[in-house]
Amino acid sequence: MDLLLPATGETLHMVGLATLFTVLAGLPLGVLLGYGPAPLRLVLGAIVNVGRSVPFVILMIAVIPLTRALLGTSIGTAAAVVPLTVGAIPFFARLVEGALRDVDPGLTEAGHAFGATRAQIVARVLLPEALPALIRGLTVTAVALVGYSAMAGVIGGGGLGYLAIRYGYQRFETDVMLATVAVLVALVQLVQLTGDRLARRLDRR
Repeated sequence: MDLLLPATGETLHMVGLATLFTVLAGLPLGVLLGYGPAPLRLVLGAIVNVGRSVPFVILMIAVIPLTRALLGTSIGTAAAVVPLTVGAIPFFARLVEGALRDVDPGLTEAGHAFGATRAQIVARVLLPEALPALIRGLTVTAVALVGYSAMAGVIGGGGLGYLAIRYGYQRFETDVMLATVAVLVALVQLVQLTGDRLARRLDRR
């Protein structure tokens, strides 16, 4: 428990910060992917597709220079937030795009009929109507970040993944490995249940 509790705290810290930064960058990116000018959509779509196609283990190594430039180190919990965020932004942006496109087109047409601008339609019609789907997308992203955070242990990112590799794998301590897996499963269940409940409360249907 002396090892497990701090490692769990580090994982929550990584996932929490990465989720926050992912929303801040991924939400406007998803809006632009769905409703930005056509040339911009093409460029951003290509960039997002490239980001989604790179396996996370490779991405962690590829962004080490960026992590060092931003934080001065590539090891530790804070440093792991950078590849986690870079890996999650394209994923969440596509979920945002899909959620906005699923909104009833009649609502958008009504907004245009009343003379609303594109920005007003996005802010006052699309985002409120798509909020339950956005919450579900954020839940899926947060669950993926829990898994990504475990992989961050490969490069010394701290958290449960580092604990599992250092003790469970390198020292062949099976009980530590099983304990970290159990905590990761519990975290995923907690995130999923919380997201599902919030999405149901916000769903107007």
